[in-house]
Amino acid sequence: MDLIPSIAADPGLGFALAAAVVWGVYIYPLKRLFEGYPPAALTVCINAVAIAWYLPVTLSRGDLSTGAFGGFGLAELGLVALTVVMTAAAFVLFLIAIAEGDVSYVTPINKIVPLFVLPLEIVILGQILTPLEVTGVVIATLAVYVANYDPGGFFEPFIKAAKSRPAQLALVSAMCYAVSDLGKRVALQEFAIPETLWVPLLLAGVAAVLLPSAVRNPPEGGFRGVRADLPKFLLAGGFVAVGEHVTTVAFALLPASIASPVINTQAIVAVVLGGILLGERHFRLRLLAAVLAVAGVTLIAF
Repeated sequence: MDLIPSIAADPGLGFALAAAVVWGVYIYPLKRLFEGYPPAALTVCINAVAIAWYLPVTLSRGDLSTGAFGGFGLAELGLVALTVVMTAAAFVLFLIAIAEGDVSYVTPINKIVPLFVLPLEIVILGQILTPLEVTGVVIATLAVYVANYDPGGFFEPFIKAAKSRPAQLALVSAMCYAVSDLGKRVALQEFAIPETLWVPLLLAGVAAVLLPSAVRNPPEGGFRGVRADLPKFLLAGGFVAVGEHVTTVAFALLPASIASPVINTQAIVAVVLGGILLGERHFRLRLLAAVLAVAGVTLIAF
């Protein structure tokens, strides 16, 4: 379980760790710079800018040829559509959760995605749950307890999480991300969709799914008002373009049950930034929760 030799032996781990850093840092400007933007409208705008950043990469590789989808049938198209819809739902739910709750509270709960990825792989791909993975489930569950802990009775954190709307949204978001992660793995490995085609395909698909909601609930001042925030969107879109690229390469090289927990170590980055830069409460306790979450999902992966 020595991580550095593992990265040298499998570059997919390096891409997964890079994705964790990019997404963990990205959560901070997402919380700080776009207050007041409806989640769907914000996602559509950021994805549009991210596609603009990334499209030259796709064009340079020639991945927009019609032959890329030549072997697609209903099953393949259905899985791509499901992955897109689950990604859109997961991100919007997470945006609502961090808008209503602290980043350092919501993120550890949202990043227990691998707890749901592994059961899906067991059911669909026939994987067997090992004692080490069971231990990981217990530790990651303990992380959710710690993230919700306040002085009081033993069951108080569970009661708090059950009543907390941000916690509920973060948990449902994690479930949606799990379906999305498994879909990415199948699309990139079994269906062999080129990585540089998958990134704009996913971003455009998510934007298309959310566009009707974005039109019904536009930003204050309408979409013309977005021009004033163009530098912010250029920054966010750049993060998304890079983040989606390294995430896609990781899922193309690794099983979902390994890529997902490594990428979700972004919880530690987000919690540190939330505590230091945003001054959120219970920083040490939630940092411990993030570390426990990472330890749990690492055991699940290895």
